[in-house]
Amino acid sequence: MTEAKLISALNEENLSHLSKTYVPSRLLLGPGPSNAHPEVLKALSLNPIGHLDEAYISLMSDVQKLLRYTWQCNNRVTLPMSGTGSAAMEASIANFIEDGEKILIAKKGYFGDRLVDMANRYKAQVDVIEKPWGEAFSYEEIKYEIETKKPAIFAIVHAETSSGVLQPLNGIGDICRKNNCLFLVDAVTSLGALELLIDDWKIDLAYSCSQKGLSCPPGLSPFTMNNRAEEKLSSRKTKVPNWYLDLSLLNKYWGSDRVYHHTAPVNMNFAIREGLRLIANEGLENVWNRHNANAKKLWKGLESLGMELHVSEDYRLPTLTTVKIPPAVDGDGFRNHLLRNFGIEIGNGLGELSGKVWRVGLMGFNSCDENVDRLLNLFDTELKKFSIFESSTF
Repeated sequence: MTEAKLISALNEENLSHLSKTYVPSRLLLGPGPSNAHPEVLKALSLNPIGHLDEAYISLMSDVQKLLRYTWQCNNRVTLPMSGTGSAAMEASIANFIEDGEKILIAKKGYFGDRLVDMANRYKAQVDVIEKPWGEAFSYEEIKYEIETKKPAIFAIVHAETSSGVLQPLNGIGDICRKNNCLFLVDAVTSLGALELLIDDWKIDLAYSCSQKGLSCPPGLSPFTMNNRAEEKLSSRKTKVPNWYLDLSLLNKYWGSDRVYHHTAPVNMNFAIREGLRLIANEGLENVWNRHNANAKKLWKGLESLGMELHVSEDYRLPTLTTVKIPPAVDGDGFRNHLLRNFGIEIGNGLGELSGKVWRVGLMGFNSCDENVDRLLNLFDTELKKFSIFESSTF
């Protein structure tokens, strides 16, 4: 038997015994993805239709209207990009930076680092201001840096998933406009869950994801830009260096012309329409209030159990809580215990917080009383089993 035939036979023999796809039941209370709403999963399972079908084009319009409501904006260019949140993050850099142009990035966690990496790859002149993981920037600090450095773009993460910090944004848009600078916001862990006012806060560019506050599976990245950003895009001296993420091309498909660009993930757009519809049905302010109330209940419960939270309450992120791992506790052992024995996922720390904190997410469909009670009960009854020293307390 030839080598090619032998490989083919081995593959056929091994693959023929595979069973149907099976996924264990999980309650995802980590940094994302979160569990998709059951109605979203029903929409996702609908039969695909063509991406230029009249029915799908009508659905695209619904998605854009619902996104504008959720973003609290009237931006013409508002759409879900095909790809996870990092796709829209890269689009925000690729479309609005040309070689040598200055971008100022306020970095206070892992995803600030990612913005820096992307901007360098697109040959920007990158200036960075930095805070320790767990702190937020003050308005005065940001104002000084923008006025001093005069960047073309100022970028900041609204809800930093790695550290659990919620960055105040009010007033920054005014400073950016006075200094002829675009204001770019990462809203991956805030859209559809926390107060976010694109127009009122004068945010020029923003992006997010489908798998957190919108209660959908990962796969789409909502994006919005205003007229100021459109003008900068149209005045580029060179082509956008990323064809797939070129907003001037994508807008021809999502705009009134509906000109084919790429095969859209139609079922994911069925899903995001449903997720956004559920938010509109509940009411955006009610959604924000629910996330805040459940987060405060979690914080109070954890602290009553003797746990210490990484971020001060003034800047604590309601969708993602960083809980300090007590020195006497096997952090990985406890996380794995929750997953294997109770089907509950919480996250490890990321970057410089790896092994120092757990990351507990309450986002979208998962932000409810029942999940908070269940998790607090497990911290109360199970954590003591993972003390490295039997007599230790925390």
